[in-house]
Amino acid sequence: MKAIVKAKPERGLWLEDVPIPIPGANEVLIKIRKSAICGTDLHIYKWDNWAQQTIKTPLIIGHEYVGEIVELGSEVTQYKIGDRVTAEGHIACGHCRNCRRGRMHICDHTVGIGVQRNGGFAEFVTVPVSNVVKVDARIPDEIVSIMDPLGNACHTALSFPLIGEDVLITGIGGPIGSMAAAICKFAGARNIMGTDLSSYRRELALRMGADQVIDPRNETFDHAMKEMGMVSGFDIGLECSGSSQAFNQLIEHMYNGGKVSLLGILPPNTTVDWNKVIFKGLTLKGIYGREMFETWYHMEMMLTRGLNIEPIITHRMKADDFQKAFDIMEEGNCGKIILDWE
Repeated sequence: MKAIVKAKPERGLWLEDVPIPIPGANEVLIKIRKSAICGTDLHIYKWDNWAQQTIKTPLIIGHEYVGEIVELGSEVTQYKIGDRVTAEGHIACGHCRNCRRGRMHICDHTVGIGVQRNGGFAEFVTVPVSNVVKVDARIPDEIVSIMDPLGNACHTALSFPLIGEDVLITGIGGPIGSMAAAICKFAGARNIMGTDLSSYRRELALRMGADQVIDPRNETFDHAMKEMGMVSGFDIGLECSGSSQAFNQLIEHMYNGGKVSLLGILPPNTTVDWNKVIFKGLTLKGIYGREMFETWYHMEMMLTRGLNIEPIITHRMKADDFQKAFDIMEEGNCGKIILDWE
């Protein structure tokens, strides 16, 4: 089969012919229809410090995809050949304390598909049956292929009640930030404001449902808040930027008693004015992955009842053209890029 492989410990990816994997007793073999490029894949492509410390080559990357089951392991009974599916990208151990109390997304021994084991940038992939998700037929293939990052956005946005609340999203122009804006709008938030440095992505966030999006380098929070009729700070903060400066701007503009979801991975040297966190009575929650599998249920219900995230898909191309896709990703003028394997 064809596969996009991190073949060598250096910048780049390579299209190779590799053996089709054989599913184990409790696994399924999925024939990939479409896959989507994630920021994690870009880190691996660029071979940055995180990738160098995490990835063992050779590795087939990719953890966002949709396909159909073409082979069942000998112990698999709950699915059938031909089922259209995607998969949760984190494989939990099932035995640690967190797994046994229903918090598999923070399993002590998580294995990442496309990170620690071969992933879905290929014509076929094997996954444990426990990670398989069969999705409502009304949801198009392209949308199913990005339900993994939508799950991050869903987990981030729905961690706190949203009805009637004013929401600030830092790094709103990234795909997860923009999808979080759409979810906040769908869930009944009053005002949704975002910050982003990219003009392309600010426009994308507005199309996804944000009410105001500013460039914090030359536009003020106060003016945007006044435009929305706000007289105090934000009730809910969603940190999706991974920027120390953006995080501190978010803390500065939270209302007393506000709640903050932290998705962006902040640099280790980030400093915070903890007095503001304490005296404002803020709640901070770290976000990792998707809550398995409640987040998947929430996504499916919203997508079948009117949530529209289609504008976040800005580019579509054949899998063979992956190099062009990664060039666009590196430039940053894009939302989600879909690779077609059919």
